[in-house]
Amino acid sequence: MTRATVSRDLSLKSLELFQICAKDGSLQAAAREAGLTVSTVSHHLRSLEEHLGVELFNHARRPMVLTPKGQVFLRNIDDALRAIRKARAEASAGSVAEASYLRIGSIEDFESDIVPELAVSLSANMPACDFMYHTGSSHDLIEMLRNRQLDLGITTAPSERMSDLQDRPLLRDPFVAVLPRLSGLSLSDTVNGDTKLPFLRFTSNLMIARQIESQLRRIGATSPHRFECSNNQTLMAMVAAGAGWTITTPLLFSRAKEFHHQLRMHRFPGKAFARTLALVTTPDCSRSVIELVDSKVRSLILRHAITPLQHSDPWLADSFRLLE
Repeated sequence: MTRATVSRDLSLKSLELFQICAKDGSLQAAAREAGLTVSTVSHHLRSLEEHLGVELFNHARRPMVLTPKGQVFLRNIDDALRAIRKARAEASAGSVAEASYLRIGSIEDFESDIVPELAVSLSANMPACDFMYHTGSSHDLIEMLRNRQLDLGITTAPSERMSDLQDRPLLRDPFVAVLPRLSGLSLSDTVNGDTKLPFLRFTSNLMIARQIESQLRRIGATSPHRFECSNNQTLMAMVAAGAGWTITTPLLFSRAKEFHHQLRMHRFPGKAFARTLALVTTPDCSRSVIELVDSKVRSLILRHAITPLQHSDPWLADSFRLLE
């Protein structure tokens, strides 16, 4: 085989599949991620190795591991593939109206009002684009972004720095205490566990739950609890029914409009703490698309959550706000 033939036959698809296999360590996982058959992925890898004249994987090991030459090859193509994806994204969406495919993920917090309106707006502005929307936890969305299964996500900003992704802070969303409106109980006594009203908490595997638990430990609060739930609406319904109290955020509180007349929202006692929501994207996501989504999401947050809540609870004005 001549060098000219090798050069001509070395495909971008083979390089991308090699990168996925190196990450997943499995032909089956790579096939699922790429939407191909295992035999097709295997064929691409064999062809790539034949063209290069080296073994990139130790095929006797499970999971698959790179050979030393495979590790060197991966390091050399990672930046090149990232540059190609960025160029391809910018070429296809240099004009937003010409974008062809966009995969968006969002935490559940935006599911009832903001994401539906965002979808309608993007569909009108990007008429040639096929969309995929996914709802999940912040942890899952960030993993999908890192694995290039999403292009863009609206998530809770993680505490650690993300060197492989880009993020734009969107919203400062402070934590607040929510009690039944007619309970007549002292907020400080309730938070400190000096009443019989139990604490209703988010399920412990959620990022928001870990933030809350960390703060409660800092202030030494030991309120009894008897209920955990991953769904904010259910927590709000339980508090409205007088079954307990909870800690949530204004954004989440804004989604429980049907229960507002039965609830009291309070500034969290002691040192304030908040979560940051961010727009997280892959490095190769088109800047024009990012700007469009960022602008629309901000306007929707302002209309659906910030403006009405700052009107009903003016004390939120200094803490519940968009971030530059």
